[in-house]
Amino acid sequence: MPNPNRGACGFQSSEFEQEYERPSKSQLKREMLDLQKLGAELIAEPRDRIKRLQMPEDVRDAILECQMIKDHEGRRRQLQYVGKKMRTLDADELAVIQKAIDSWRGMSKSDTASMHALERRRDKLLTDDKVLTALLAEHPELDAQHLRTLIRNARKEQAEQKPPKAYREIFQILKQLDAKKNGKPVDAEDGDDEQEED
Repeated sequence: MPNPNRGACGFQSSEFEQEYERPSKSQLKREMLDLQKLGAELIAEPRDRIKRLQMPEDVRDAILECQMIKDHEGRRRQLQYVGKKMRTLDADELAVIQKAIDSWRGMSKSDTASMHALERRRDKLLTDDKVLTALLAEHPELDAQHLRTLIRNARKEQAEQKPPKAYREIFQILKQLDAKKNGKPVDAEDGDDEQEED
C-alpha cells in the first residue's frame, strides 16, 4: 500500500521552508572567481599603471609582488592571495578599477591603430616620392634633405637586408609629428615594436 504522506498526495506547505537572505555558495564562488580574474588582469598590466591606480596599499602591494614572482606555484598562490585581497574592496573601489582597465584597453586599441597608420605612412614614403612632397608641404619645418637621406638609407637597408636604423628613425619623426598635431606627449619607449624583430 502506498504511503499517503509521500509524493503528490502528501501534505505540502511552504510555511516551514526557510528563506535564505544571503547568496548561494555557487554565487559566492562565481563572485570570488570574477574578483580573482580582475586581479589577474591587473597583474598583467605594467607596474607604473598599477602604481598610479587608486586602490588600497595592501592590494597594490600584493599585485606588485605577484608581478615579480616567476615560479609557477608561487605565482598561483600569490594570485589567490590577490583574489582574497580584492574581496576586501567595496563596490566603489571595484568600479574605479574596472573603469581604469576598460579605459586602458580602449587606449591600447587606439594606440595600436595609430601606430599602424604611421607604419603605413612610412611605407608610402619609401615607395612614392609624391608622399614626401606632400609631407614637406604639410610640415615646412621638417629638414627635407635629412628626410631624403633617411628614405634613401631605409631603401638601401631593405635591399641589402641590413638592420633598419633609418627605417625606425623615419617612424620616430612621423610619430613626433603626429603627437605634435594631436597635442600628445611623445613616449620615448613606445615605438616601432613590430620592426624590432627584423
